[in-house]
Amino acid sequence: MERTELIMGMPIKITTVTPVETHIVDDVFEYFRAVDARYSTYKPTSEISRINAGLPPDKWSDEMQEIMRLCELTAKQTHGYFNIIRPDGQLDPSGLVKGWAIQRAAELFKSKGVKNFSIDAGGDIQVCGNGPSDAEWRIGIRNPFDRTEVIKVVSVRNKGVATSGTAIRGQHIYDPQGGKDLTNIVSLTIIGPDIYDADRFATAAFAMGQKGISFIEALKGFEGYMIDKNGIATMTSAFEEYVR
Repeated sequence: MERTELIMGMPIKITTVTPVETHIVDDVFEYFRAVDARYSTYKPTSEISRINAGLPPDKWSDEMQEIMRLCELTAKQTHGYFNIIRPDGQLDPSGLVKGWAIQRAAELFKSKGVKNFSIDAGGDIQVCGNGPSDAEWRIGIRNPFDRTEVIKVVSVRNKGVATSGTAIRGQHIYDPQGGKDLTNIVSLTIIGPDIYDADRFATAAFAMGQKGISFIEALKGFEGYMIDKNGIATMTSAFEEYVR
């Protein structure tokens, strides 16, 4: 079964190895719509927009307070390179919320007894169980200079694969500490134990510029593949173990 809907400004594709009851898939897509309604900085009625308009912290939802705690933790874990304060002073936790939402959607699926599936939200992917024919899930890494070309294929089970880069949205990640030319890096793909961690660390590592791949190398359980503006790739020591 495969189904795609446009939510959160991106295509979200759910793939299952065997048929799944329609209402279960409906619930997962409805969850993504609820996340968009709360965290979209483009919707004036969202909670994050109301916070940016002056909603005091004591009026924030419990979930929003938890998201802010997770963002603060991630900032500490990444030496300040994960920062939800945009250059214009507005709060934007989307660098964490996207992976968090995909992970929770996967947990919703599993709670309904669905074991073998993938959730792909704008190229950030959580796979669970087996892929087709009981094999590993195969995920292509696209050429950031030619999106029609796949330059690497990784095979994974029960992993998250996240890519930060400029190919689709342009230069939307900045160095919160200043001084780094992020135009040198065009793509950074992270394989992690789940999409929540892979996505948030991919965002922070991209903001580190060329030293981001060294940050990923030092993280236990993570591998990375970075492409610079000249098309030169740098990968972590065990990344090739997933290429098959």
